[in-house]
Amino acid sequence: MSGVIRIVVADDHPIVRDGLVMVLNTQPDFTVVGEAGTGAEATRLVMERAPDVALLDLEMPDGDGVETLRRLQEAGAAARVIIFTAFDTDERILAALRAGAQGYLLKGAPREEVFRAIRVVAAGGSPLTPVVASRLLRHVAEPDGQPVPALTDRERETLRLLGRGLQNKEIAARLGVRERTAKFHVAALMRKLGAGNRTEVVTLATQRGLLSLAPEE
Repeated sequence: MSGVIRIVVADDHPIVRDGLVMVLNTQPDFTVVGEAGTGAEATRLVMERAPDVALLDLEMPDGDGVETLRRLQEAGAAARVIIFTAFDTDERILAALRAGAQGYLLKGAPREEVFRAIRVVAAGGSPLTPVVASRLLRHVAEPDGQPVPALTDRERETLRLLGRGLQNKEIAARLGVRERTAKFHVAALMRKLGAGNRTEVVTLATQRGLLSLAPEE
């Protein structure tokens, strides 16, 4: 993605929100177009100002992060969402990803990790940080009881690249195919796994033993 990334920040703690906005504004390709302290306010701002990325806290009055995600999906918002929170339990992470979040960051993450996640999400990727990946790996210790779908070799390659947060154009370049073909493979993965979005593809594939989120050498 080229140009400036437009961001809405939602957190009910003014000091945290102010600090995050200040840090984000140090990047020449970021601009914060709205700040919210409640879930309802976040929903309104995202719909009015059409940001590229929304950073949502999980715990907010008048609609937490997951509820806000659902409201935005129902309203047809195009913004891609990163949950930015102090909560790192399996249940919280999975609920957010299943509600449609493209990323999940823990407060206290290095600023460069936050910057990278925003850029990857804005470009169409779905990054999973090592901390979040480790929580998902713990969760998959107990299978979800769903059958493991048969994947082609190309679909397995596509899945591995999806797990690294790559967007369709990058996947196409790595595979030596057209972007349209890469998009076809991603759609096939979503269909076979019963996933609603790219992030859920990675989550479900990990649960069923089709993907390892361990860092590659």
